[in-house]
Amino acid sequence: MMKRIVIAVAVAAVFLTGAYRLSAAGTDETQTLKGYVTDTYCGFNRVSRPPRKECTLSCVRDQHAKYAFFNFADKKVYILNPQSEAAKYAGQTVEVTGTVGGSEQFTTMKGQDSGAIITASSITPESTK
Repeated sequence: MMKRIVIAVAVAAVFLTGAYRLSAAGTDETQTLKGYVTDTYCGFNRVSRPPRKECTLSCVRDQHAKYAFFNFADKKVYILNPQSEAAKYAGQTVEVTGTVGGSEQFTTMKGQDSGAIITASSITPESTK
């Protein structure tokens, strides 16, 4: 009898931990992140070199890429929405304030991948002092 109780408690703990993680992932907490506006096709190259505006625009137009955000802090590429707002800052270093949530498929130069989506409430270019 005691063995069944221990097993039941362990199973409940696993389910509760999973439910907590799922709810925490979708909390819509606003964050401010610094990085480049790039594209999903070449965005993974941003660890070693910054994007160029012309390259980013070309990949979006010719490779059916989406505008993306390369986050300096975690070195990850996020799809950056709204796309029309992201387009204004192609190739630039920016601060993005918004929420991270959801995931979407996209094509890279190495094939299919998926990534998180950041929905920006504001995109601010880095000040040139």
